[in-house]
Amino acid sequence: MKKLYFIVGSQDLYGEECLKDVANDAAQMTAFLNDKLSGNVEVELLPTVETSRICTENMRKAQCDDDCVGVITWMHTFSPAKMWIKGLQELRKPLLHLHTQANEKLPYDSIDMDFMNLNQSAHGDREYGFILARMDVPHEVVAGYYKDEEVVEKIRRFADVARAVDCSRNLRVAAFGNNMRDVAVTDGDRVESQIRYGWEVNYYALGDLVDYVNQVTDADIDAMMAEYTSRYDMDTDNVDAVREQAKYEVALRRFTKDKGIGAFTDTFQDLHGLRQLPGIAVQDMMNDGMGFGPEGDYKISAFSAVLMEMAKGRKGATGFIEDYTYDLTKGAELELASHMLEVPPSFAANKPKIQVHPLGIGDKEDPARLVFDGVTGDGIQVTMVDMGTHFRIICADIELVKQPAPMPKLPVARIMYRHKPNFEIGTAAWCYAGGAHHSVVSTALTKTDIAMFAKLTDTELIIIDENTTEEDLMY
Repeated sequence: MKKLYFIVGSQDLYGEECLKDVANDAAQMTAFLNDKLSGNVEVELLPTVETSRICTENMRKAQCDDDCVGVITWMHTFSPAKMWIKGLQELRKPLLHLHTQANEKLPYDSIDMDFMNLNQSAHGDREYGFILARMDVPHEVVAGYYKDEEVVEKIRRFADVARAVDCSRNLRVAAFGNNMRDVAVTDGDRVESQIRYGWEVNYYALGDLVDYVNQVTDADIDAMMAEYTSRYDMDTDNVDAVREQAKYEVALRRFTKDKGIGAFTDTFQDLHGLRQLPGIAVQDMMNDGMGFGPEGDYKISAFSAVLMEMAKGRKGATGFIEDYTYDLTKGAELELASHMLEVPPSFAANKPKIQVHPLGIGDKEDPARLVFDGVTGDGIQVTMVDMGTHFRIICADIELVKQPAPMPKLPVARIMYRHKPNFEIGTAAWCYAGGAHHSVVSTALTKTDIAMFAKLTDTELIIIDENTTEEDLMY
């Protein structure tokens, strides 16, 4: 279980009794947060910061603990912020400034200076907020009584994003083959990706995977086929093609486990040694949180893994998708998003069917894939592009809708959505921003989650939502 360290600020000016009260209140808050965040992260209380030395020791512990994904800080009393400078310089993990109090209400008839000195977060948190701003430390601020459900939900959201940042910084991506020939937006600076986000993106010859494929036994395939038939409807007589995909999935799972891989890419232009382009094999693995990007798109492969980690435990679907084609009926414009094969079944509104159809590209055998209609509801579409001087995240609010009519001849997964604020502005803004055709769609995450990730990773963010206007397109 990942954890957040809780560090409370005070000083020795107010005496031992005050510090005991601070420690007791901090322990009660820690217990409360642990109860509320159970199953997400654990919260561990560190010693109260009374001096610069204690602060530095706490921050070093947080930074060096692989299980720690972030830090929550709160000033119970006034805590002179110079004591925090050296410690904050040690910390490179997500930071939440909790602006709260141990008490919800003031005891109007008994309040005295002892109470004021003990409960002066309004004083201490402003001092602390200044030093965070002065040092330009990326952080999130949550303000309000810590037991309020709205405050708890914001802390929970921070924990989700902190876990995602931790996932990002420890993510290894396998690139089977290279970027699709002549395509620009899917390419990028892999060195800069590792510097900023931690992504270790490395090339693996497809032969490395083929070696694993050749070691898969019939018993391995049978076991994977049993999993397929338990989760999906077999809607094909070409069982051999499905068994081939099962073989690929067994090999891919073993390869990624052996190499510590959390995301991967492939391309239909590099399939030497494989009979098919991996289809259902990739879809099934994405359903378990494996990041994927087609045609060598390492950025969306890594980003999808990070956002799926962020969405863990939430209701809704999150995964890779591609912009494909439009219904431009005036006033009722819709987009049909899909891909050749690889859309995760977490988006399925009905039980996915295993079907085998020609692919048309790649010059290989007809691949098996999962075919289904998509879920409905409010969601976001988010992508990352390399602008040469920096990375940019584009996040758009969308509404996933039911397809207006059946598509019996379209042998792929089908996701349909409506752009906000409308088609003209929403799609134009995406194009102006340089948004890619590969993206991550989520009905579990919101633009608030993406904004926090962008802030904590110091990434440029462009939001497209109901408030976007034509004037906004003139940047």
